Amino acid sequence: MLQTPSGGAGHGAAATDSGLMSIGTVLNVLRDEFPEVTISKIRFLESEGLIEPQRTPSGYRKFSARDVERLGQVLRMQRDHYLPLKVIREHLAARERGDAVALPVVGRRRDGEAVPQPSEGPTAARIGREELLAAAGVDEPELKEWESYGLLTPLEDGSYDAEAVTVASLITELGRFGIEPRHLRVMKAAADREAGLVDQVVAPLRRHRNPQTRAHAEDRTKELAGLTVKLHAALVQTALGVRLP
Repeated sequence: MLQTPSGGAGHGAAATDSGLMSIGTVLNVLRDEFPEVTISKIRFLESEGLIEPQRTPSGYRKFSARDVERLGQVLRMQRDHYLPLKVIREHLAARERGDAVALPVVGRRRDGEAVPQPSEGPTAARIGREELLAAAGVDEPELKEWESYGLLTPLEDGSYDAEAVTVASLITELGRFGIEPRHLRVMKAAADREAGLVDQVVAPLRRHRNPQTRAHAEDRTKELAGLTVKLHAALVQTALGVRLP
């Protein structure tokens, strides 16, 4: 039986007779441990050389159990150790050579209290502008147009958070249906309002005197973000009269 990256049992039809899986099956397997992973994220990690799935004569990706395990390692190192892709790539290469390597440990505050590990999300990894252009398959004018509508915003150092790849891919996919970036401003506005609501709820925790309470704010933010995303999706499906798989 196929094992997930975390060691649990996989889906019954996860593997084909050849032992290889489609990207959709891999997504289902990984989501047991990484619920926020997307097909775009898997494709991006492939473009960065972190995995090399086989290709059928027609060009479809086929992943082995080893590919899935490696994906799990990459996602885990991003989530748990705050490592950029370059460092992850070097670490995996060292392990494959048989070198004894250790991952960075969580630092400590001056008062001796452990610094909480960052949760997987926008700050889990950063990519440069050229990397984003390559991953999204767009050119500079298109990216500037997206930025002009506030759909993507670079960080202070000019890089982007990891979710920018997902956003860019979704903008591109929606464009195939004639939905232009200017049409997406309403979605951005709604997302900003939802984020503002979550921030309003969590703000008192962030300002609390107790360091443990302040650290808990990040967990609460992630929990509330997940709930708002689910509610938003449910409301859109209800309004359209459809149900997504």
